[in-house]
Amino acid sequence: MTPPQETALNNSATPAWVHRPANLARAVTAELVERIVRGVHPSGTSLPPEPVLCETFSVSRTVVREAVKILQEKGLVQVRQGAGTMVTPESDWHMLDELVLAATIAVDDSLAILDDLVVTRRVLESDMANVAARLADAETIERLRAQVDRMDELVDDQVTYHEHDRAFHDTIMQASGNRIARGVVRALESQVINTARYMGRTERSLCVASNKGHRRIYERIAAQDPDGAAEAMFTHITEAWLVRRSGSGKPVRLQR
Repeated sequence: MTPPQETALNNSATPAWVHRPANLARAVTAELVERIVRGVHPSGTSLPPEPVLCETFSVSRTVVREAVKILQEKGLVQVRQGAGTMVTPESDWHMLDELVLAATIAVDDSLAILDDLVVTRRVLESDMANVAARLADAETIERLRAQVDRMDELVDDQVTYHEHDRAFHDTIMQASGNRIARGVVRALESQVINTARYMGRTERSLCVASNKGHRRIYERIAAQDPDGAAEAMFTHITEAWLVRRSGSGKPVRLQR
């Protein structure tokens, strides 16, 4: 009888990388990440043995071993002596990893993972706005004013508007001097900025409303009001996300 894991693996859709790209190990890794996140290989179970993976993906043992090593680095599996390669609990997965986050977003119909992403971004950016209100010099404040004024002119061009939107937020993050927090936010945004689930609705009225939030943030920073700037950023990110996700019909679990 064919083992259930082998059957599940063999019944999966043909990988998109069948044309054999140069880095087979990373291609195999990407496919296994998706299968683990989709639950083809649930947490607590073992991956199919090396010979099965080699045959399934038409690659050598060296490629499979390198792929498993990469999976370990992403927190998805643990190699146990005598027990094989075990899939770890979701709580151990490295959610900032590009492949892991993208695969999780793709299968999460509830949008809970995006809610978590927005909460994380909101905490970090609110704090950075607070610091920026204390540290921003005249040149930075003038740049923020010019960005807000320019976005008022771009509300009919959603693509360009959102480019300036991101630049506005990045100006504040840079002004805070917190390179780690800025790096986390930029890494998270880079994974979702082009996904319909995250961007949601984009139309003129939403850009108008969004830029009112930007202007409130700018005004609080210009007034050197750290608490006001943090609150304005918190409110802006919350309201913008609630509007963008409103068409999903999914319950919201954002927490204050």
